[in-house]
Amino acid sequence: MFAVRYGPPAYAFGLERTAITHPRKFTSLVVCGARGPRPRYPRVWKTRKRIGTISKSKKLVECVKDLSNVKEEVYGALDSFVAWELEFPLIAVKKALKLLEDEKEWKRIIQVIKWMFNKGQGKTIGSHYTLLNALIEDGRVEEAEELYEKIFSRYLEGLPRTFFMRMISLYYRLEAYQKMFEIFADMEELGVKPDGSIIRMLGEVFHKLGMFDKYVQLKRKYPPPKWEYRYIKGKRIRIKVYPENKTHGPIRRNPGTDEVEEEEESMNLDSELEEEASAGLDRNVLDEAACGDLEFV
Repeated sequence: MFAVRYGPPAYAFGLERTAITHPRKFTSLVVCGARGPRPRYPRVWKTRKRIGTISKSKKLVECVKDLSNVKEEVYGALDSFVAWELEFPLIAVKKALKLLEDEKEWKRIIQVIKWMFNKGQGKTIGSHYTLLNALIEDGRVEEAEELYEKIFSRYLEGLPRTFFMRMISLYYRLEAYQKMFEIFADMEELGVKPDGSIIRMLGEVFHKLGMFDKYVQLKRKYPPPKWEYRYIKGKRIRIKVYPENKTHGPIRRNPGTDEVEEEEESMNLDSELEEEASAGLDRNVLDEAACGDLEFV
């Protein structure tokens, strides 16, 4: 601390003039290493509230939900909703489609997506799949088939597996087995690996039609998976899949470590297939069954 002197200066009494020094100023900010730098407070002149995409998507749903099915009325309401937007609110429209999908408003989904496509916006694979699913759920099978053919001819090898699965499940429900086989043949030709649900549906159709040789070929080419992946607390974990009507194998503990090991059961696929198909199948038919690609007539 420096003392403050009051009264006349020192040189008035014949004393020498002394220089009073001031404390040195800090040129750098010392930050606590434990807590880090102090937080910056928000500026007052930037606290203007802005409407977010979630509230905007809810307003869009409320805008079109109570309208009639007239095309001009729905399109007019959507045009007035985005009239003052500087850019097309694509994110808000996609979230509104998700809300409509949760409420199963299939007609509104079809109208909103077609309006968005007419604006030249949002022509993505996800939007096309949402439109395809809405057309199928609304019972407009011919339009769904036309849309699928259009997407399939445009993307071909880049088409996701979900499109094939959706059309196969549609034809399985409608019992249009020939079209179902044609789509599966396209998957075989493009090298798209079918899902377990597709294999199950095809196997049921082969059993129903009495095509046991095709059923054996299908099961041999696409055996049931032994492992599956599940997400537990955000981590991808591989879990062994056990066949139906069978208990877990015996569990043993390794004496060297504390890990629990599980004995792998040897599964003879050929014997299982013979037991499954032995209901109305001759032994000679099983021996002559080929293991190549499926061929549909």
